[in-house]
Amino acid sequence: MFTRSFVRSMATAAKTVKPPVQLFGLDGTYATALYTASVKVSSVDQAAGSLNKLKTYLDTDSTTSGIVSNPALSLNDRTFVVQTLNSKLSLDKSVSNLLEVLAENNRLGLLGDIVKQFGVLTDAHNGVVEATVTSASPLDKRSLNRIQQAITGSEFVGQGKSLKINNQVNPDILGGLIVEVADRTVDLSISAKIAKLNKVLTESL
Repeated sequence: MFTRSFVRSMATAAKTVKPPVQLFGLDGTYATALYTASVKVSSVDQAAGSLNKLKTYLDTDSTTSGIVSNPALSLNDRTFVVQTLNSKLSLDKSVSNLLEVLAENNRLGLLGDIVKQFGVLTDAHNGVVEATVTSASPLDKRSLNRIQQAITGSEFVGQGKSLKINNQVNPDILGGLIVEVADRTVDLSISAKIAKLNKVLTESL
């Protein structure tokens, strides 16, 4: 699955490096491998910078993005595309090696998911805790700031860490909030309250 150079860098780094969080799925496996290799080859932040640069480029160039995600490309074509991207963007060595592995295994279509998963590792590496706040309509800046202050001061975040909040909109919750921090969820939505009320009424009949 991995090239010899990538395997060697991972094997060396794995002796001293433990990823800050455990990821699952094939995209998680590749992201974890990149994290491990980047610690040895360059740095996590440099690898993250290269990945973000690559993602930005592909997001703004639909032609190249379509080529990269095309599973019907031959190995020679995939290799040429990767070499072109490496040369054009001057990517970090660990990211360059990852692209070669993805091309070799016809997994370039996973790149977007790998970037997201590596972002999880990068945040954890830098002590950033991500919280997702779901609301029925977009929250204003004042509300988000109040929520951020409340979560930051809770046991969910922990001392010495910073919080990053994402606001997702789901009209189906009707009102209130659903707050997700790491593997914890606090459901304060109106839909959840209605569901609980319906359960109580049903059980009492």
